[in-house]
Amino acid sequence: MSARLNMFASPVAIKAWKHIIAANKAIAEGSSLPAATQELVKIRASQINGCGMCLDMHTKDAAAAGETSLRLHLVAAWREATVFTDAERAALELTEQGTRLADGSGVTDEVWDNAAKHFDDDQLAALVSQIAIINAFNRGNAITRQPAGDYQPGQYA
Repeated sequence: MSARLNMFASPVAIKAWKHIIAANKAIAEGSSLPAATQELVKIRASQINGCGMCLDMHTKDAAAAGETSLRLHLVAAWREATVFTDAERAALELTEQGTRLADGSGVTDEVWDNAAKHFDDDQLAALVSQIAIINAFNRGNAITRQPAGDYQPGQYA
């Protein structure tokens, strides 16, 4: 499989994606939202959106950062898995509702209130931003059919 389009060959796309990449970096480097939670959010949204490129990247980056294979394998079934903290579960539920906005009622008050029990306002802001950013990456990669499998941990760091 090859990509439909090289987004980094377009001056307009480079300008636009540079800002999305910078926003992602701001969360990674400037937020107290745990790095493991950030990766779990990226993985879950990417599973929902069917973004192979992002799944390849974020599972490998998470493993390189010390995440266990057990937890990585169970992200899709987080509700039934006992390996996630209550805070991670709240983040994953917020991710699901924030990613599936068109499927129903958006983000419910119950899901928001649960997340707010585990994260302060700065962390919630980072979490909401992370969900929005990974969804943007997923959509760009899925639309252009970016291939998965060749990513090396830290490749784009």
